[in-house]
Amino acid sequence: MRFLMMHRVDERTPEAWNPTQEFVEKMGGFIQGAAEKGILITAEGVHKSDKGSLVRKLRTESVTVTDGPFTEAKEVIGGFALINAKDLAEAVQFAQEYIRLFDGMEIEVEVRQVVEFDELPSQA
Repeated sequence: MRFLMMHRVDERTPEAWNPTQEFVEKMGGFIQGAAEKGILITAEGVHKSDKGSLVRKLRTESVTVTDGPFTEAKEVIGGFALINAKDLAEAVQFAQEYIRLFDGMEIEVEVRQVVEFDELPSQA
């Protein structure tokens, strides 16, 4: 099974966007080890919301675009990882190892199972 992990950080916290060399090395080692074990498919950090936009479609079919930064949001997605795990419990265990890398930061990781094609209702 595949799981998406999204970590959220407080956008107002400078250390969330300016990682130390020690953190980069620690995260790099963690990512390399997880990839070698076949757990990690991909992982990336993202820029602050001032380098993004929010595209929203309302029920009326109108589409709106709001450029960042998103002042109404305190916590924003700081990065994501797509992983392989046998079940949710194993994915959560991996997320717990991952979150411990962020020493001294307040952070949360949301873990969601990816819908696989064969899980979709048949169109026959």
